[in-house]
Amino acid sequence: MDFSYSPKVEQLRSELLAFFDQHIYPNEATYLEEVHANRARGNAWIPTTLIEDLKKHAQRQGLWNLFLPESTRAPQGLTNLEYAPLCEIMGRVLWAPEVFNCSAPDTGNMETIERYGTEAHKERWLEPLLAGAMRSAFLMTEPAVASSDAVNIQCSISRDGDSYIINGRKWFASGAGDPRCKLFIVMGKTNPDAPKHVQQSMILVPADTPGIKILRPLSVFGYDDAPHGHMEIELINVRVPVDNLLLGEGRGFEIAQGRLGPGRIHHCMRTIGVAELALELMCDRLKKRVAFGKRVADHTIWHERISESRCMIEQARLLTLKAAYMMDTVGNKEARAEIAMIKVVAPSMACKIIDWAIQAHGGAGVSQDFPLAAQYAGIRTLRLADGPDEVHHGTIARLELAKNSIRNFI
Repeated sequence: MDFSYSPKVEQLRSELLAFFDQHIYPNEATYLEEVHANRARGNAWIPTTLIEDLKKHAQRQGLWNLFLPESTRAPQGLTNLEYAPLCEIMGRVLWAPEVFNCSAPDTGNMETIERYGTEAHKERWLEPLLAGAMRSAFLMTEPAVASSDAVNIQCSISRDGDSYIINGRKWFASGAGDPRCKLFIVMGKTNPDAPKHVQQSMILVPADTPGIKILRPLSVFGYDDAPHGHMEIELINVRVPVDNLLLGEGRGFEIAQGRLGPGRIHHCMRTIGVAELALELMCDRLKKRVAFGKRVADHTIWHERISESRCMIEQARLLTLKAAYMMDTVGNKEARAEIAMIKVVAPSMACKIIDWAIQAHGGAGVSQDFPLAAQYAGIRTLRLADGPDEVHHGTIARLELAKNSIRNFI
């Protein structure tokens, strides 16, 4: 496996780093100020003009839709391996991926429509998403059941002539708070009597369809993540055309596995960027502060933490690159062990480094003056999102147990 950057990736990486230096880092405070101002005026769910303006710069520079491979509608899309170092850079600032039209859940939803949608679906939904003209949400998790086991999903999708009628309640529908969110991809049961993994289907639901009610935004460690948001949504007799069903009845699990593989690894790529920034902030703080007569950086406990942080980041990056390489060469199904491993490793690694960085900053680490508290909230959530750690550990263990023993010992 060769993980060296191609000339194309080196060029894009250089351009992306320059874009961050010129447009992202100088505007971190500006972004927060705009969100806070909107909240103070009574509506936190207004898209920021800052991001909309920066999108135009990113498009002009060709830093747009880099995540989507092998699509005629996004010919600039890269392989997973090529995209990894760029996605890592984007992850360093929470809101930055949207600037490049590379943010979740839109990336996963675009991949879903590209892979499993009809030409009509692509013309109506994929093209506006690729243009950054609208946003979308993915409705899978439910409050009333343990959604870590997706066969528990209770949302019903019932055939009625030329329509499907949807009833259920979903939550943590990320992105649904944004007024630009025009499409929900909903997972529900079309046949509860079928074998358990073919009961579920996925369907495209316009966000303005009658019967959809956004009940409330859900906070994550007190953060509402406006204007993006994580919403609880009720669907009551929501009627959509039969043609909105993806692939066919009973194929929801098949679509979910195709969607969640890239989504999971993108999260891990961004997480490595978060960990790198946390380590940089930790080292900078330790060098600037004095305690007990010497720089905090000169206390040996911090040498060990810095060293461990660097080792963990490098290990996680290599595993991410391996998973990306396998997805590109043998496909998501054959790479499922590596995808599961990195989904466990990357968030746990970043949580530990962010926690050390918070400790290095003292009280400032949990304040709004540094991004560490918000980083921790976001990364800790990833140990639940797209499948909790326990599910991925189970996948890894089953694959190991299925291997034949090399030797028999008495």
